[in-house]
Amino acid sequence: MSMPTPIQFLETDLDAMAEANGRLVVMVTPDGKLDQAARRANRLSKGAVARFVESDGFDKVKSGQVVSLGWPAGMAAEALDILIIARNAGAVEIRKAGAKLAKLKGDKPLNVMAGNLKGAAELALGIALRDYSFNNHKTSEKADAEAGDVTIYHNVPEDIQAVAKPLLAVAEGAHFTRDLVNEPANVLTTTEFANRLEEMKSLGLKIEVLEEKDLEKLGMRTLLSVGQGSDSPSKVVVMEWNGGEKGAAPLALVGKGVVFDTGGISLKPAGGMEDMTMDMGGAGVVSGVMRTLALRGAKANVVGLVGLVENMPSGNATRPGDVVKSMKGDTVEIINTDAEGRLVLCDVMWYAQDRFKPAGMIDLATLTGAIIVGLGHDNAGVFSNDDRLCNAFLKAAEAEGEGAWRMPLGQGYDDLLKSRIADMKNVGGRPGGSITAAQFLKRFVKDETPWIHLDIAGVASLKSESDYAPKGATGWGVAALNRLVSDMFES
Repeated sequence: MSMPTPIQFLETDLDAMAEANGRLVVMVTPDGKLDQAARRANRLSKGAVARFVESDGFDKVKSGQVVSLGWPAGMAAEALDILIIARNAGAVEIRKAGAKLAKLKGDKPLNVMAGNLKGAAELALGIALRDYSFNNHKTSEKADAEAGDVTIYHNVPEDIQAVAKPLLAVAEGAHFTRDLVNEPANVLTTTEFANRLEEMKSLGLKIEVLEEKDLEKLGMRTLLSVGQGSDSPSKVVVMEWNGGEKGAAPLALVGKGVVFDTGGISLKPAGGMEDMTMDMGGAGVVSGVMRTLALRGAKANVVGLVGLVENMPSGNATRPGDVVKSMKGDTVEIINTDAEGRLVLCDVMWYAQDRFKPAGMIDLATLTGAIIVGLGHDNAGVFSNDDRLCNAFLKAAEAEGEGAWRMPLGQGYDDLLKSRIADMKNVGGRPGGSITAAQFLKRFVKDETPWIHLDIAGVASLKSESDYAPKGATGWGVAALNRLVSDMFES
């Protein structure tokens, strides 16, 4: 997998600045105050930093911006990067600044003179999140090429390193998610996906792979109906992290893992179908969160379950109009085989509740195009039956700078799922498409289970770069869900 660039934390060494290779970063406040390292850089560069601060251009800069001076005089560095940052800057602002530094860095060493910046650990996380590329399948580039070293110099490096350690676990979890979402479907088959998750046993996770014979025995007929047209076997992978009190009910995370979605017999248009390699994004996020929790030794009980299938048309594929019985026992008239994610999730959600009796359940899925129409690419859709859990998640997402917006649920939307020949249809028509999808899932949530549904279709993978990731998979949700576990479920 793509590992985050290692970051070392060293004590401030002003004498090393002149000979630092690659890029050198110093801090200046928005009102033009230079810290100790910036003053040294100013002296070495024969007043270049002061000239910038005194220029008309400085009046236009804002906290969080980076201004680069190329090949500064008196220094070995190829660039002197001036980070304008307020002393009271918040975590997200500092993290975004770190991401900007990582984007400038390229494959060169990056030396950050953080001085006494309290948010230096967040700066490190921003660098680690953005310093990512997925080039495993480019023969012209070495996938294992070494990136330039990152060194953060700080007045109390031991303290910053301790704070940064669990944050950098988030970066590794996000990288793991991105790798999974970016992989082509001929590489990340259902079997390969399960194999990669089994490798996380080495981190202390308990991993169990349920094969088709197991799913048939459990009665997961709606999940199996999605994958029955494919040669790839359907699977459910269960990941358990037991870091909390023995016997305490876990938080359950459930992810949609459709490794490729043709739409089945309800075939998608050819244009853009290549993007459907990312339709396992929900399972990717769940996997990244579980990796993060294990890496940082979270003091919580969390179980992650992912349904891995491939939706293909064939002589054995599910047809529009077929009726399938779920694990719960309800029958579903399948009107559209391209509304397959909810068929995967409903069985896994029911299984998660039956087996683990969770304290709460959160499902994630690239579920509907309708959520993109409603919210664009800035926010995931949030649906919930429990205000306390939902508000805690929204607070965590805001703290991590990951966009999320609560959407409505209601009986009127649920009524659109009525079927003439079965207990329900799997679609409710075009109006409120993301809401009727959530209402379908809600039918498989037990009354006593606090639940959130996250529709991440608009945020899992982007056509342009985001604050923390290049074009492609974003890793959205790893940070927010990790924080939710920390805020609400850790003992």
